[in-house]
Amino acid sequence: MLKTLRSYTSAAPLAVFRIAFGTMLFLSIIRFWSKGWIEQLYIKPQYFFPFYGFEFIKPMGEYIYLLFAICAISALLVALGLFYRIAIVGLFLSFTYIELIDKSTYLNHYYFVSIISFMLMFLPAHVCFSFDAGRNKNIHANQIPVWCIFSIKAMVCILYFYAGLAKLNSDWLINALPLRIWLPAKNDMPVIGFLFNYQWIPYVFSWFGCLYDLTIPFFLWNKKTRPYAFIAVVIFHGLTAILFPIGMFPYIMIVTALIFFSGTFHENIIFRLGSLLRIPVSFLTNDKKYILGKLATNIVISTFLIFFLVQLIIPFRYLTYPGELFWTEEGYRFSWRVMLMEKAGYTQFQIKDKTGKSLIVNNNLFLTTLQEKSMSTQPDMILQYAHILRDYYSRHGFKNPEVYVDSYVALNGRLGKPLISPDVNLAAEIESFQHKSWITHFDNEIKGF
Repeated sequence: MLKTLRSYTSAAPLAVFRIAFGTMLFLSIIRFWSKGWIEQLYIKPQYFFPFYGFEFIKPMGEYIYLLFAICAISALLVALGLFYRIAIVGLFLSFTYIELIDKSTYLNHYYFVSIISFMLMFLPAHVCFSFDAGRNKNIHANQIPVWCIFSIKAMVCILYFYAGLAKLNSDWLINALPLRIWLPAKNDMPVIGFLFNYQWIPYVFSWFGCLYDLTIPFFLWNKKTRPYAFIAVVIFHGLTAILFPIGMFPYIMIVTALIFFSGTFHENIIFRLGSLLRIPVSFLTNDKKYILGKLATNIVISTFLIFFLVQLIIPFRYLTYPGELFWTEEGYRFSWRVMLMEKAGYTQFQIKDKTGKSLIVNNNLFLTTLQEKSMSTQPDMILQYAHILRDYYSRHGFKNPEVYVDSYVALNGRLGKPLISPDVNLAAEIESFQHKSWITHFDNEIKGF
């Protein structure tokens, strides 16, 4: 196996992937900017919810536009293969910084972009069909080690397979939740909307989604089933893009699936792209290999082995916590659990101190609508907000303020119930990776992974 991974293959698949990945990200950032979401999500909020351990990541005010500009330029340079090594590092750092500013904006595909950007920092994605290769013949090559492309494929397989494992739960398979809640609301869609009035449709979507995630990596990897699998990828993610507002993720996954096709397939793409843009691509016909020193190769492969080990373990960290995962969300993020639950919550905070002062907090004075919605169903964000209130009111006349919360959350259509113990002073609780004992017990059981 190791010998096979060290053998050589066409560099075209990685070059096409680089072009597609950089272009999609560039367009995503332009779209994000044009819709005014930078100001809405990163300038208007008074407070932010950083990830635990990354509290040093701070919002930048108006300078956030500069960070987005760096991110967009880096993505474009990656696509072009121009100053690639600098550009990919800039893309990883800028995009990941933006991602870590506020939990309210967390999405699985942001995490995916950061991961792929990190991997591309170590891969020779610029040695073929790039400005760098055109300017510097010393780095140009059309053969690269198999492990370079294998690593991208492996990451895509982990994403899909773990997303499928996460769907092996009673709510998704037996109760068709949350699709049984979401799909009927789409019954006004043209052409297919009427289907969502049938009670059996959410079950079909749920089972198909689970089977798709669990099997599509293997069908894409197999040469005989690959064309049909790619058609399934286009249909699945195309339908997802139509039904659910999850941004560019479906399109990113469609172009990412191309990495599984042969080197000849990608060479044809490059030839056609070169012909369209009138760029000479005759250098693809040689057999020049990208040679990385033995020591450097061992370091990169060792880094990737550790990286993949972490990726395989992180999604299962929820097993170290008691209670229902969907309720506590301890270990939920960064585990490829995509669109598995519908949570609606309401929180009311009360501030008290030893002198008898007491007041009910108006959340709108502190949080945006998105932040309040996210915070109301996620215990770690509730704790962070309680600390924001503690610090604020300690500066405004309260002596050692205590913070209590009345929180009601409905999970996947169940009746709402308190999420946080109302008699716990959250101002005195400390954030950590340990289980939050002040989260109430979930009366039902959702069986599965």
